[in-house]
Amino acid sequence: MRPVAEGARVVGAVVLGAVTAPLEAVFLLLALPFLGNPNVSGAAVRLAALEVRRAGLDPAALGLTTPTGGGSGSGQAGGRALRFLTLRVPVGVLGGLVVTLFVYGARTGLMAAWAWLAGERFDGMEPTPPLLLYGVLAGIVLLFIDVSGLIGVYAVERRLARAVLTPGRTEALERRIAELSESRAGVVAAVDSERRRIERDLHDGLQQRLVALSMLIGRSRRSRPELLDQAHEEAQRALAELREVAWRVYPSGLDSLGLGEALAGVAERSGVPVKVACDLAERPPMAVETAAYFVVCEAVTNAAKHSGAALITVHVHRRGPSLLVRVGDDGTGGADPAGSGLSGLARRVAALDGTFEVTSPPGGPTTIVVELPCG
Repeated sequence: MRPVAEGARVVGAVVLGAVTAPLEAVFLLLALPFLGNPNVSGAAVRLAALEVRRAGLDPAALGLTTPTGGGSGSGQAGGRALRFLTLRVPVGVLGGLVVTLFVYGARTGLMAAWAWLAGERFDGMEPTPPLLLYGVLAGIVLLFIDVSGLIGVYAVERRLARAVLTPGRTEALERRIAELSESRAGVVAAVDSERRRIERDLHDGLQQRLVALSMLIGRSRRSRPELLDQAHEEAQRALAELREVAWRVYPSGLDSLGLGEALAGVAERSGVPVKVACDLAERPPMAVETAAYFVVCEAVTNAAKHSGAALITVHVHRRGPSLLVRVGDDGTGGADPAGSGLSGLARRVAALDGTFEVTSPPGGPTTIVVELPCG
């Protein structure tokens, strides 16, 4: 039964393809003046996907997806679909001719058999033994040719779909690069989300306990002033360190106040004077804003610890579609871009398709320039 069912499916697919071929020819003629239009590309992709399913193939496996966004990938998918439909029309017409020949031969054979069984002539021919033998042999040969034609048309359609619709190596690489860029950006967003969660946990949990402890010790200082003074100071130090850790994990003010205020907080906590100029007419995307903050924070921390600088300058502004961050100091220079801190920043910037440049000759000054696309 399985070969019979498979044969019926092939015949049905070829018959349906013969019906859709002229309809697709009309579509191609109507779409000819509008080639390049995203709506035409989308319709072509959907039609090609239906034909691919009819041929027993998976459109997704051939890289055939409905184009969205109007990018280069959508244009390539639409172009491949239009080429496939153009080449499939004559194959569908050929399938229609094979089906027509099969139907005509079967009809002729049945009419001849019916007439002879009824004792009548068929086209003036008597059912003599030589004629019957000739008719049987001719029918078997024609049936074999028709069946071979149906299988051949079905196989040609499948091979045509694979040959035309499968993305080329360049397109496949472009698609893979786009997928990796999206997944990489998703990882960065997930890390930033986790940082926010940790900051909230620290702020709402341990930090609140230390605040309560500090207040309790403050109220009890009158009874044992020496020990309580020391405990109060330790609690205050722990609270200050905890706040510093929370800000290093994720600055809560960045979400509510914006990049300018968050960088002002970095300047206030720095042991070296920091001059901040943040010229932004509107807020950049959250991932870009977060990356810019951590670039400045790490650069200022490194300069304060290792450069011996007397002044650190930070300038943030938009340049075209990108956010430009420049951090400089008047220290001794010699910063190593391969160090753990700067290399980590470089990876974070690269995850957003940005550029990271460090200039730090011996004797200084050190300049870090980061460009982050905001599109």
